[in-house]
Amino acid sequence: MRHARPLLACVLLLVSSVKTSFAQDADANSLDLGDVLISSAENYPAILESFARREAAVGGVIEAQGAFDLVIASETVDRVSGFYSGQVLDTEVRQTLRPLGASFYSGYRLSEGNFPVYENAYETAGGGEARLGLVFSLLRDRSTDERRFSEVDAQLALQQAELDVLLTKIGVQRQAAIAYWRWVSSGFQLRVYERLLSIAEDRQTGLEEQVRRGALAAIFLTENKQNIIRRQRLVIEARREYEAAANELGLFYRGADGAPLPPPDDSLPKVFPLSVDSEAKLLPPLVISEAIRNRPELELLSMALDRIEAEAKLRRNQMLPRLDLKAEVSKDFGVDEIVDPSLGETEAYVGLRFSLPLQRREGRGKLIAAEAKRNATLQKRKLASERIETEIKNILIELDTANELVAMAMSEVEQAETMRLAEEERFANGASDFFLLNIREEAAADARIGMLQAQARAHIARANFDAATVNLPQLGLSSFSTFNGN
Repeated sequence: MRHARPLLACVLLLVSSVKTSFAQDADANSLDLGDVLISSAENYPAILESFARREAAVGGVIEAQGAFDLVIASETVDRVSGFYSGQVLDTEVRQTLRPLGASFYSGYRLSEGNFPVYENAYETAGGGEARLGLVFSLLRDRSTDERRFSEVDAQLALQQAELDVLLTKIGVQRQAAIAYWRWVSSGFQLRVYERLLSIAEDRQTGLEEQVRRGALAAIFLTENKQNIIRRQRLVIEARREYEAAANELGLFYRGADGAPLPPPDDSLPKVFPLSVDSEAKLLPPLVISEAIRNRPELELLSMALDRIEAEAKLRRNQMLPRLDLKAEVSKDFGVDEIVDPSLGETEAYVGLRFSLPLQRREGRGKLIAAEAKRNATLQKRKLASERIETEIKNILIELDTANELVAMAMSEVEQAETMRLAEEERFANGASDFFLLNIREEAAADARIGMLQAQARAHIARANFDAATVNLPQLGLSSFSTFNGN
């Protein structure tokens, strides 16, 4: 009847989308996947949370570097009673260095009055005493110490936070792509059911006219009303699925204020791509090896191993004896004002300090724990690598299967539409009945629904593939940088 041509045009439009790009066929109001990915990358709360954690890690690095800050200290001593009247002002600037656990210091001491013999070190010439010194480790704390370990650990924690940002973004963009294709698929399915309902409603008007003229029995009106009610139910259910998918997509597609922005009905694209490209068919083993090398989860575990190794190095260091060397040069100024000429000479000091904890149980225990954590993390990384390989293999299977199902669904749509058109022609010639015509119409609609579901499955499989292989451009993260927050 007169509805055959619009339905056929709809099918032909879907089939032609295989050869036409999605971006070119979408109208000005349609919502593109790229728009969703940009919005989710900039506004999704989980991504913003990962940025906050990264900033906390930056603070940890700055805090650890504070152990190497330049420190100034000053001390004054004044005898307020007793036989001696000595007064001392002592100021020192100390800089902790990283190599050899060294520290460099420079100080100035000025005193006046008299001191007992056992405090002669306080006595200076009239112009005061200046000194320079250096302390460094020969055994324990030579290659590492608590300060350097804290700094290295904080830097590795920052790298883990950077990887966590990337991992979060990949996961969010994958979910955003899946939500987008489910929304598109449910929207197109709603259109199919609405079109099916429209056919029955239009037919009702024609049937009523024929019944009035006596050309048809009234029972045909009752049967068509049954079809209308059944198709209305399908539309209601499809509308519910579509609105739920729109709300889900709104979590990723957000407004300028960052609030969820469910897309309106008129933002559905005009056509739905029937299939997706699969680079996975080229060199699957290469795809898997590249993905394993690039996966943030494995990099996170590698960073964890580096942190454990740094801790083990610190624990081995703590089991060594301490042997520190100290060298100092000092000189007094204004020696003409005092009687003692020795104060005017430049003095140099060299000293050694040795200590050894005899049992060292604390260091041994912490070293054993660190090595156990390292072995556990190695096994965890091995299992993660194997799981990633299995995951990608399964995604490759799903991607190829989904594309095959799309091709089969296209063929099924063509066959179902051919049968519907033939049944419609037979009905017009009086060789068929109303019951068979309704069956053919609904079978054709079911075939189109199956094709739409197969299309969505293919696009979702591609989104999973892109996330699993860390395909940042395809996920809308081509300009991603963990260091600038883009």
